[in-house]
Amino acid sequence: MNTTDTPLLDAARRLHDIRDRMAKAARLADRKPEDTRLIAVSKTFGPEAIEPLLQAGQRLFGENRVQEAQGKWPALREAYPDIELHLVGQLQSNKAEDAVALFDVIHSLDRSSLAQALAKVMAKLGRRPSCYVQVNIGQEEQKGGIAIEALPALLDEAQALGLPVVGLMCVPPAEREPAPYFALLSKLAKRHGLPRLSMGMSGDFETAITLGATEIRVGTALFGGR
Repeated sequence: MNTTDTPLLDAARRLHDIRDRMAKAARLADRKPEDTRLIAVSKTFGPEAIEPLLQAGQRLFGENRVQEAQGKWPALREAYPDIELHLVGQLQSNKAEDAVALFDVIHSLDRSSLAQALAKVMAKLGRRPSCYVQVNIGQEEQKGGIAIEALPALLDEAQALGLPVVGLMCVPPAEREPAPYFALLSKLAKRHGLPRLSMGMSGDFETAITLGATEIRVGTALFGGR
């Protein structure tokens, strides 16, 4: 076997394993496997680590930082124009224009000032990335996300601004059972008529799928430790 094939084979094996686990979790919940999409979170990894997953067929990728994504994705998109790029990390309002220009989906809308900034630059650029409102589901001071009680007002404002909000996103507290937090996010999304749920990462995505996740954000299980 040619040793140059090893990264591709490793990537294909990891991707197959994750998709198999996703399908099993979906069946447990009487859901269709294709109803949950896999976002490969490639933060801190360069094109040499991303390329094998692209060759293996993965097309949805997530990044945490706008500046890092700007440095590696334009060239990759030339080679793979059907890539769908998701911003899954916190977004500063002064980076809104760069984010709208580069990303197809933004998962971290969490405050009025950012909603206003996004609406302004979407009108300017003529691009409208889908948005998820990030909810601080565990009420943790150190985490981003809108407070649960402030969610209705932010959703109303986003609607008034014409933002394309499609769902909710959360990161549950570490070292706690995630199921109650995923269930709460699902309840909130249904209450507000939002069809999509961005929840679940490498350690808990199967639980998230059983509770309705439509997007899971997996990094370590696909790329290895950072």
